[in-house]
Amino acid sequence: METGIFLKIIQESIYLIIVLSLPMLATGLIIGVMVSIFQATTQINEQTLSFVPKIIGIFLSIIIFGDWMITKLVDYTNNLYASINTVVK
Repeated sequence: METGIFLKIIQESIYLIIVLSLPMLATGLIIGVMVSIFQATTQINEQTLSFVPKIIGIFLSIIIFGDWMITKLVDYTNNLYASINTVVK
């Protein structure tokens, strides 16, 4: 196997990981900022107040974006399997 092909596969997989994790990370970040602003204005410093909304938001983002994420992952896997003949010589 050539090094260039191997590096391209690794690069595509890392890019896919970043793209697939982005909806959950962005949701957690936005909810975290909103809860932090709420805690700063009300001076409530409860740990579960920031944890529970993030978990609920991340689960909702998985429900909303789950079909898209599975489709992207299946497409990548099919392309990877289809390129086995060109990669392995």
